[in-house]
Amino acid sequence: VSHLQESWLLGKTRPMEYRVAQLEALGRFLDDKKQQILDATASDLGKAPLETELSEILLCKNELHETLNNLSRWMKDEKVDRTLAMQLDSAFIRKDPYGVVLIIAPWNYPVQLFLVPLIGAIAAGNCVIVKPSEVSKTERLMAEALPSYLDEDCFAVVTGGVQETTRLLENKFDYIFFTGSPSVGRIVMTAAAKHLTPVTLELGGKNPCYVSDTCDVTNVARRVVWGRFFNAGQTCIAPDYLLCTLEMQEKLLPALQKAINDFYGPNPRESPDFGCIVSDKQFQRVQRLLGSGRVAIGGQTDEAERYIAPTVLVDVQPSDPIMQEEVFGPILPIVIIANVDETIDFINSRERPLAVYAFSSDDKVVNQVLERTSSGGFCGNDTLMHVTLPSLPFGGIAAWERTNGKFSFDTFSHPRGCLKRWMGRESLNAPRYPPYSQRKFGLVQATSKVTRKSDCS
Repeated sequence: VSHLQESWLLGKTRPMEYRVAQLEALGRFLDDKKQQILDATASDLGKAPLETELSEILLCKNELHETLNNLSRWMKDEKVDRTLAMQLDSAFIRKDPYGVVLIIAPWNYPVQLFLVPLIGAIAAGNCVIVKPSEVSKTERLMAEALPSYLDEDCFAVVTGGVQETTRLLENKFDYIFFTGSPSVGRIVMTAAAKHLTPVTLELGGKNPCYVSDTCDVTNVARRVVWGRFFNAGQTCIAPDYLLCTLEMQEKLLPALQKAINDFYGPNPRESPDFGCIVSDKQFQRVQRLLGSGRVAIGGQTDEAERYIAPTVLVDVQPSDPIMQEEVFGPILPIVIIANVDETIDFINSRERPLAVYAFSSDDKVVNQVLERTSSGGFCGNDTLMHVTLPSLPFGGIAAWERTNGKFSFDTFSHPRGCLKRWMGRESLNAPRYPPYSQRKFGLVQATSKVTRKSDCS
């Protein structure tokens, strides 16, 4: 940490040319190590190559290209309005880097959730230490291969478990970016508070998915099955549970079964496109959740392979264990509700989620869910796809800042308010100096006040 702090004080990471060179090096890393990334994610999560290409490589490249295409514009000083007294001066907002940043990445998307915040931090001009998850075997690839692509005076990858992370957090950083569980997020927040370090916490949650009685059941089933069982359900923005009427549930169940068969075959265990749970500990946690409600589809498990079949649960009650924590596995519970108003009340009675999903052929119903709920993101008539757009911010209600494109750049930048005044023309400043008088105050007020504009609409 001290070595990176020395590099930061030298200003090495500030020039745009330096930032571009480091970002381009990340692009070369993705190209050169593509096969190793595919192999590592397959070993960790049983992840299909095409899922890795989409979620780990393509999304990172899109983020890189979006950043490189716009960095010069993002870095420009932002001119601001001035009062009459300041018309001869220069007032602007400069996007200043924070300094030495710590990024703690999770295991479920070990490349994407490692590189996307790193891209934003580099683009903003920071020195960075990244701590990948020790749960993921991809940790070794990132720790051993990535440093050779970046300037080691300004960027480092640190590995280790809970003890090493705890010691790492004892250091004073200028910014901390954490992605993971709320329980660990509280630990990170407590450590940051000791140094008053600003923090972004990207935490999981239970993302509701409402299915109205007026929709194309086949399309809904395919989009929900893809979003829920992508990466074997280990996606923080996956639809965590369905809300629908009993009548819609009866229509959905055969459509969900058909979509699962179409995607993964009659035995998903043999499908090259369906993954496994990342660790024995996670497997046991997810398996326990199968005790909630009644299994309508799937339910098969194999601990030796860390396999849990794509599963749909019915007769689930809001008080059941599966409704008390993020599933983070290939299980989809269905909760019965009477109508859209009850759905909205149900969503609003729980912690605000990372994403809300709503399916309906009636756009008014989708808008009703959008307007009357609160969440980090929203997607109507699909799942997951909103995070594939670099132009949309990604983050939860509890995340004070966001990632994706310019939002990521802004997260790792401090908006520094700047004013540069003329050295001369001191007579213009005379009214603000003592001895005070009503006449002086009148001059100061006339040249400094901001008036409300008339409503011309």
